[in-house]
Amino acid sequence: MTTPPPATVGVETYLALNRYTVDEEHAHIVLAEHPDRSQLEQLARVCPAGLYKVDDAGNATFDYAGCLECGTCRIVAGGGAVASWRFPAPTMGVEYRFG
Repeated sequence: MTTPPPATVGVETYLALNRYTVDEEHAHIVLAEHPDRSQLEQLARVCPAGLYKVDDAGNATFDYAGCLECGTCRIVAGGGAVASWRFPAPTMGVEYRFG
């Protein structure tokens, strides 16, 4: 059995192809005022765009600007760490590009 060759392209390369139009005035994802840390850690693990981050000191950061609009965070932490989730307004959000 042979070992497959190492991956030459990571997900970051493909994410960079997408175009994002950010609605600076109306965030489509709003975190709870005091989000549960364990839910934030779950979000940091499952968000495909890596928008949720928790550092070693336990400080959480979040930025909706690169959101892929997949809804994973809504399912994992809806009603807990994520207070509200909706699709961005028309002409806003992600525009997927394929190469």
